[in-house]
Amino acid sequence: MKLNLFWATLQFMTRFPIPKKWGEGVDFQQYWRGVPYFPVIGLTVGGLAGLIPLSIIQSGGGIYIGAIGYVLALVLLTGGLHLDGVADTCDGIFSARQREKMLEIMRDSRLGTYGGLGLIFCILLKTLAVAEISYYPSSYLLAVLTCAPIVGRTAVVLLMYAQRYAREGEGMGSCYIGRLSSYSAVLTLLGGGVMVMILGDWQGLSAMMITLLAVYGLALYFNYRLGGQTGDTLGASIEAGEVIFLLALIWQ
Repeated sequence: MKLNLFWATLQFMTRFPIPKKWGEGVDFQQYWRGVPYFPVIGLTVGGLAGLIPLSIIQSGGGIYIGAIGYVLALVLLTGGLHLDGVADTCDGIFSARQREKMLEIMRDSRLGTYGGLGLIFCILLKTLAVAEISYYPSSYLLAVLTCAPIVGRTAVVLLMYAQRYAREGEGMGSCYIGRLSSYSAVLTLLGGGVMVMILGDWQGLSAMMITLLAVYGLALYFNYRLGGQTGDTLGASIEAGEVIFLLALIWQ
């Protein structure tokens, strides 16, 4: 069952061609049990994406093309799942409407002005941050580029544990929000922290601490504006975690 849970979580969080039968037997409402695998999924996604800029830079393609390659690889590996959350969250939050209207806007599949701007700034900041740290030695650059998705998927537990689902009924985020046990939350945070410490040393770990504080601040803000969390805010927090981690590396 545990192995099935891992494959089901990997299927949900990425676009890897995982055979459906590998994740059979895992009910959607039990997906929260797979949260401790999030850092492992971040390790896989980040490691694969991190190889792209290294290959481009070493072949003479330049740091900016390499940075674009990294960001594009993350999008392709995840199917843009979390970027969709960024767009929907920005459309809702910055509409400056009442809570119910914000949640209604976030359900709308159409891309609004604020959602488009949110995507532009998210992708631009991530690309420029990767370009800025590309002077690191190749081995360490690969390590921290691997760490960014680990941190993003670790920090998202702060929007799940002891949180309220903002909508009535069930949605994509309802299988995680408010369901996560304290054991799973601690295991995820410890697992992510150990991976980042091994890969990114103390510099990476301190950047992760900054990221966790910032993402927790986002959780409080979403609670204030929306009355809880949604699947979109989870996706937005993962993207925000990746960007904040990379920016924190620059500022150290």
